[in-house]
Amino acid sequence: MKKSIIVGAIILPLLASCSATERGTAVGAASGAVIGGVITGDAGGAVAGAVVGGAAGYLLSKSKRPGYCVYRDRYGRRYEARC
Repeated sequence: MKKSIIVGAIILPLLASCSATERGTAVGAASGAVIGGVITGDAGGAVAGAVVGGAAGYLLSKSKRPGYCVYRDRYGRRYEARC
């Protein structure tokens, strides 16, 4: 039961995100929560990891130009296009 709650907490935000910035934030937060939880072994580390990962994901996926989002092509290169 505990594992299904953890998986749901990671997968649901990824499915609910609409824009590339929201997806980047969700992926960063989920990754940070997993890494923080594994390293510290408690919920406090997972929460701190989620906060740091979410902030990093937001900053990496946010475009500098209004109305544009940052995307990745199939080769992993970043580019900006209208949202």
